[in-house]
Amino acid sequence: MTTARNRAIDRIRRERVLAAKTRLLELEERHEDPDMDETASPDERLELIFTCCHPALALDLQVALTLRTLGGLTTDEIARAFLVPQATMAQRLVRAKRKIKQAGIPFRIPPTHLLPDRLAAVLAVVYLVFNEGYGGRSDLAAEAIRLGRALAGLMPDEPEVQGLLALMLLHDARSRARFHGGELVLLADQNPALWDDSAIAEGRVLLDRAIALRGRGPYVLQAAIASLNSERPRDTREIAALYGELARLTRSPVVEVNRAAAVAEAEGPDAGLAILDLVELDDYQYLHAARAELLRRLGRRDEARAAYLRAAALATSEPERRFLRRRIAEL
Repeated sequence: MTTARNRAIDRIRRERVLAAKTRLLELEERHEDPDMDETASPDERLELIFTCCHPALALDLQVALTLRTLGGLTTDEIARAFLVPQATMAQRLVRAKRKIKQAGIPFRIPPTHLLPDRLAAVLAVVYLVFNEGYGGRSDLAAEAIRLGRALAGLMPDEPEVQGLLALMLLHDARSRARFHGGELVLLADQNPALWDDSAIAEGRVLLDRAIALRGRGPYVLQAAIASLNSERPRDTREIAALYGELARLTRSPVVEVNRAAAVAEAEGPDAGLAILDLVELDDYQYLHAARAELLRRLGRRDEARAAYLRAAALATSEPERRFLRRRIAEL
């Protein structure tokens, strides 16, 4: 069985390489032939993502449908990304498919002037695929970065596209240091010698380009935060300030959780806990994990233990579960 699986994987890889090289040849022919369609995307999967992200659907439905159809994510994984129950997401996907069928939405590559209308959904799809992969599925993370590169080639003057690719590269550069012996390692405890310096450098070049293009959107801001997190020592006050701007821009409770952690680093655990106490995301693992960490630092052991238990109950990654159980045992 192992031999057969390995042979199948090798065959699939060879076929993918062949398809990619064939695609490159087609692109070269397009560049040489001015009569070829100039709106064609350099990546067929990206073309399909743009097709699924049709503006006739609500943005969250565009993203969810694309993740399910093309991103390789299960309904449960998508539900976790949207912080909703699995049954709710399943109903949304059924409604989206029904609307496509009833409205007769055409599956085709949009012309160049319509690409920006679908950009927000496409960026969200690529980023959510990367996030799912960042938890341990390196194949998904690599696929998201590949799509990000194709998107950057398709829309080189869009700062948010450059920002997203920079963000993914900067995060992925630290992937080898995030786990040790199967255990999760927090950013502050990671060994910078294990970081990929070339990926960090490339990410920062892309971030500089995004800023030069007057990028001030959420992906550019997150890339700037990731860049600062790759420095030693970290400028905790600048990171907290950038999270404040990101929270103002997105109005996202998830960003508020991250902002609280950053504020706690810059101003102390009491300041961070004051922010977390206003966030209503009871089914969000990282809210409880962040509360538990700040309560632990403040010496409120019983409350910290309860928060860690809640986070562990919500955790879906085994390394994260082990980390949380270790914290519980320490208390």
